[in-house]
Amino acid sequence: MDFFSDNAAGVHPAVARAFAEAAPAVPAAYDSDPWSARLDAAFSALFEAPVRVFPVPSGTAANALGLAAMVPPWGGILAHAEAHIEVDEAGAVPFFTHGASHILVAGRAGKLDVAGLEAALARRRGDVHQVQPAALTLTNATEAGTVYTPAEVADLAGFARARGLRVHMDGARFANAVARLGCAPADLSWRAGVEVLSFGCIKNGGGTSEAIVCFAADLAETLPVRRKRAGMMPSKGRLAAAQLLAHLEGGLWLETARRANALADRLAAAAGARLLWPVEANSLFLRLAPAEKAALRAAGFGFYDWELAGPEAVRLVVRWDQDEAAVAALAAALAALG
Repeated sequence: MDFFSDNAAGVHPAVARAFAEAAPAVPAAYDSDPWSARLDAAFSALFEAPVRVFPVPSGTAANALGLAAMVPPWGGILAHAEAHIEVDEAGAVPFFTHGASHILVAGRAGKLDVAGLEAALARRRGDVHQVQPAALTLTNATEAGTVYTPAEVADLAGFARARGLRVHMDGARFANAVARLGCAPADLSWRAGVEVLSFGCIKNGGGTSEAIVCFAADLAETLPVRRKRAGMMPSKGRLAAAQLLAHLEGGLWLETARRANALADRLAAAAGARLLWPVEANSLFLRLAPAEKAALRAAGFGFYDWELAGPEAVRLVVRWDQDEAAVAALAAALAALG
């Protein structure tokens, strides 16, 4: 009854089969195989626009390399104060950009807003003595389990573009956001102004591959060499590509996300007023007293305390392959807390 993280989720059988089918030897390495050759077309069809796609083994690599293509060493990246690149990626972005800084901005329920960005930039003189703002990064779904709508993304991206900033999106749970909103993937990405998207698969039924999806041709130019130099270009590229293709085929990426969201909704209904924020993806944040946390853990439920949201806050993450009996048991336990 583990609700710690969707990183622990299983690999979907279709993804595992695709890996196995691509495993035998072929006379091609790196990105010169038939599977890799299909990636750009498959993602271009999904996003209804020409894109370049670069597989990498983690979301951290996708974020760091994508932002490195956008931001010089002296640049700054506007980000939510609780963004994954700040809290959970061990300085990967400054490392891969050779020194770029995060310009952190507070925002309710994991979201940035234009007023907050304006205030953050107003505090900067813009002279040679300071880091120069160069990009905006958004996380969708957010670290608080909330979702930016296409209109919200467009407002924030428009603010960035008007100031000459590039726009990146951490989409570790992009599938959950699209599934919740029922919109086209394009509406939540390039049509709203996103130029590079870290497209998450591993949390959502994938195995060992994520994707940097590049909508801006100029930003794609340096990514092949950046990826190789960083040690993030697999020699058996077909294995990474096969997983990504299987994830897209038949809408599997949305099917798994919809299931995780639906199970999270069941827990949200049981949690009621204990919810810190609306449940819009597959993560829930609740306020529980110490004795209540202890009682749930004694009953076998696993979850993290979430100090970023306060001393009584906890985080529950529902996986795409979560056992329905475990969800029902936790829902009953939460409801019984009163």
